[in-house]
Amino acid sequence: MSKHRFGIHPSWVIVFAGVCAALHVGKLPPALPVLQDALGITLVQAGFLLSAVQVASMTLGLAVGLSADSLGLRRSMLVGLGLLSFASISGGCVDDAHSLLFLRALEGLGFLLVVMPAPALIRRTVDASQLSGRMGWWGTYMPTGSALALLLGPWVIAGLNWPAWWWVLGSVTAFAFVAVWLCVPDVQAPAPTVHTAALAGGVASQTWPQRLALTLKSPGPWLVALTFAVYSSQWLAVVGFLPMVYAALDLTAGVAGVLSACVALANVSGNILSGRLLQRGWPAQRLLSIGFACMTLGAVGAYAVWQGQGLPTSLRFACVVMFSAVGGLIPGTLFSCALRLAPSEGTVSTTVGYMQQLSALGQFAGPPLVAWVAASAGGWQWTWTVTATLSLAGAVLAHFIGRALHKKETHD
Repeated sequence: MSKHRFGIHPSWVIVFAGVCAALHVGKLPPALPVLQDALGITLVQAGFLLSAVQVASMTLGLAVGLSADSLGLRRSMLVGLGLLSFASISGGCVDDAHSLLFLRALEGLGFLLVVMPAPALIRRTVDASQLSGRMGWWGTYMPTGSALALLLGPWVIAGLNWPAWWWVLGSVTAFAFVAVWLCVPDVQAPAPTVHTAALAGGVASQTWPQRLALTLKSPGPWLVALTFAVYSSQWLAVVGFLPMVYAALDLTAGVAGVLSACVALANVSGNILSGRLLQRGWPAQRLLSIGFACMTLGAVGAYAVWQGQGLPTSLRFACVVMFSAVGGLIPGTLFSCALRLAPSEGTVSTTVGYMQQLSALGQFAGPPLVAWVAASAGGWQWTWTVTATLSLAGAVLAHFIGRALHKKETHD
């Protein structure tokens, strides 16, 4: 382990960089009403602006993961932070929707370049005894960034304007670039043992087609990627529609925004807890099963209606908080599993990239599916069936992940 510059462990700087990247994903929703007035953005264009980051993840996740393994983990993160900062600062200077959409696509690429190499980079900067706990903290980057954007965005936009919100986040990301440059070492992958080299074909000598083939023919990356997909699809579907659900309950927009941000932030606690429990020896399968079970119970409590009556608003909110908080056990656990089930040291970023790609596919497909069920039923009362079905699939996948981890530990 290298010395820590300024007394800051590199892994904390990596987590901070991930939160900065996530801020750019969550910065748009608070600004959409203002952008529609200022730039004349249509509803369709607003939808494209919202989905641009997910489309980039859905189509480029695996490719960016491969490039991160080739380019170098630290260098990839620096390039991504630079792109995010440049695109955000430039976005505050544009005055038309097409330019903003192009810069939004650049932000999507920058986001991927930051988050793809992070788990592998954390793995190389912490002791093995701390890895599970730190991966739990890494799993908080997305809900933390989203919650901060939902909370702070309206204040900055109302007090200044929407370009200032873009410039503030661009400046914060530039600071993260400097922090990574100064505090995160350019650590290299450890030299493969003879046994590992024989299994993986020699990590150092693998070309990207070899890493791609090795990743896609191994069951581990498929299991963690599919599990992340069934988690992310239902989490975004439930949390993403909360403002509309709260509006139907006659809550004001301000109250709905704060409550939605609180639900997103609750997800952080589950991620952190997953790392602590993994360090204490809890099996990954158990944590995943608990997470999926509580997501089902939370969705039922929040949306189900019996004889025309649902739970009181306060209890519905408690159920959604449980849905998000205990569901947070899942991403933290999966990031740890991705490190353990990647077929080689040189395919960790590729595995995470594939997980990110299928996660984005789930986020892209989940909300429309829930919306279709709600529209067909004439309300939200049957949308919990989508969550229950996805959670059942997640529980089955968790069983196979447990078997794969046991097989790998026995083999090693």
